[in-house]
Parts: sequence; C-alpha cells; structure tokens
Amino acid sequence: MAIDLGTVNTLVWVEGRGLVLEEPSAIAIDSTTGSVTAIGAAADVLSDKEPQDIKVLHPLRDGVIADLEATAAMLHGFLRKARPRNGLLRPRALVCVPSGATWVERRSVAAALDARRPRYSV
Repeated sequence: MAIDLGTVNTLVWVEGRGLVLEEPSAIAIDSTTGSVTAIGAAADVLSDKEPQDIKVLHPLRDGVIADLEATAAMLHGFLRKARPRNGLLRPRALVCVPSGATWVERRSVAAALDARRPRYSV
C-alpha cells in the first residue's frame, strides 16, 4: 500500500487494485464530542455549510503538517476506507509526506499508522 499525503488531495494505491482512493485532505470534527464526523470528500462538502458544532480542518498547509492529531485521524480514516476486505493481516504501507515535514512529523505519521484508533481532542 502506498499513501501520498498531499496538501490538497491524499492518494492511496494498493498493489493489485491500483489507485483506490483520491480524496481531499480534509477532516470534519464535532467540537462538542471531539469525534471525527467526516473525512475526505464528505468533509470538504461540509466546509461550505459548516454547522456550528462541526469544524472542517485541512491539516496539511503549504506542504507541511499543520495539525498532527487531525492528520493522524484523517490518515486512519483513509486507511479504513482503502483496506482490503479479505485480509486479516494489517497491510504494509509506504507514506509520502510533504517535503517540508520535519523528522518529528515524519515519525509521528509513522506512529499514526501504528495507532489502532487515533482520537482527536478539541
């Protein structure tokens, strides 16, 4: 599995299936509960409407990770969408991070891939 974390779009490619996900790098968070409401295209649609208790975030800005927790939650959601349905094993992933990411951000993205359920706190 290969993941390209881009400022505008995130791409997920799976061996044998090709490009399985191409969605905006956006996440919608319910500010009252702190839970993830939507990711990708669904979150991007909410950005125009944006109810009072839902915040739409674009966690990657200008080629760097601006909000690490939101990026981890978004990445976790994208992996859940792209996961092969028949496999019991967790897939191996290669992640392309923005060129301006620091080594701390790179290690954090790797840790986010290992996290079972990242929780976003508001």
